[in-house]
Amino acid sequence: MSSDWEARLAKAWAMLDELPGEEFRNRIEQLAAECPLEGGVADFERACSFDSTGHPEQAVTLYQQALRDGLTGIRRRRAVIQLASSLRNIGRPEQSVELLRPELDVSDELDDAVRATLALALVELGHRPRGCRTRRLCAGSSPPALSALHGHGRQLIDPA
Repeated sequence: MSSDWEARLAKAWAMLDELPGEEFRNRIEQLAAECPLEGGVADFERACSFDSTGHPEQAVTLYQQALRDGLTGIRRRRAVIQLASSLRNIGRPEQSVELLRPELDVSDELDDAVRATLALALVELGHRPRGCRTRRLCAGSSPPALSALHGHGRQLIDPA
């Protein structure tokens, strides 16, 4: 059941750019309502749908709930990163930094996303980024999974 659900979820996510935001969120909501997985997975997917359609305020609460409910694995790490990004987007970069600093001690395929999101929050707090690697991450040379960071990354290169 969960592999079928994951496949349907992936299919819905593939339609993100084709559907109006509300319709996309409704599809994810329907799938979340029948989620066979425990530990905050449904709330995580709901949060992502709000985040991806320009509603970070709603996403924050859902990410927090997913983490409280024990979200694990790569989804937990993604939730922390995306929550930190959403907090920064709604004017709470201090909380973003607080969430991300412990993630520097973890290592997986999302390390670059952690560093880039942290760099953006620090810039928002008035710090200047060090090193060209962080700038490159946010400027567009990172993997497609980090593409949301690219639009924000210009402030690391040209903070005007």
